[in-house]
This record gives sequence, C-alpha cells and structure tokens, in this order.
Amino acid sequence: MVKREFISQHYLTVPDPKPPEGDVHSHRFTVEVEFAADSLAEYGYLVNINEVESLLDDIEARYRDTLLNDLPEFEGRNPSVEHFARIVCERFCEDLADDSPDEVTVRIWEDDLAWASYRAAI
Repeated sequence: MVKREFISQHYLTVPDPKPPEGDVHSHRFTVEVEFAADSLAEYGYLVNINEVESLLDDIEARYRDTLLNDLPEFEGRNPSVEHFARIVCERFCEDLADDSPDEVTVRIWEDDLAWASYRAAI
C-alpha cells in the first residue's frame, strides 16, 4: 500500500445538501492505493514502487488545490468520496503498466473518521 495526502475542495450536489456539505469546502484527502495478487513478480515484488509513486504524483497534481466539481470526470456526478475513490482506482487500473497485481483497491479518507474505497480487478 502506498499513500499520498493533498487538499482539494468540493461541494455535494445531491440530495439537496445543507451547509457545510452543500457549500464549497476543503478536505485533506488521504489516498491509499493497495495492490493484491496470488504471487509475486520475478524479483519478489508485487509492483514497481517507482511507477506507483509516479502515478500518485500525477493523481496529486490533477486534484491538489482543485474544485472537484469543475473537473470533467465529475461532470453530472455528485463529487462524493465514493465517486472519487472509483475515479482514482479506474485511472490506476488503466495507467499501471506493471501487470503483476491482480487487484487494486483505492481508499480515500476525507478526514480522520470518513473514508470510501473502490476495488477493481486488473
């Protein structure tokens, strides 16, 4: 598992949220990316950590200090932490060149108490 923290903003759009959730507000999101497989790659690793770090750099650059509601991937969607986890997980599955893991799970914390995760097979 590898993780990264950054601050982003959003406001929830459904179902008629009251402040503060319906107003623009910030979260210090913590993104955790976990990999699983039944076996390890040739050198005893599950993933190339340099590749994972590079992909996390891209994720952080995309979402750090942005209003999630304004991004095309959230168009027509409530920018919930659940949707955020799915979007980041799908991106990891698409961009990860290393084919060793069988599964990727992305867990995104929006504070110390609340998180959502999304799991996908590669």
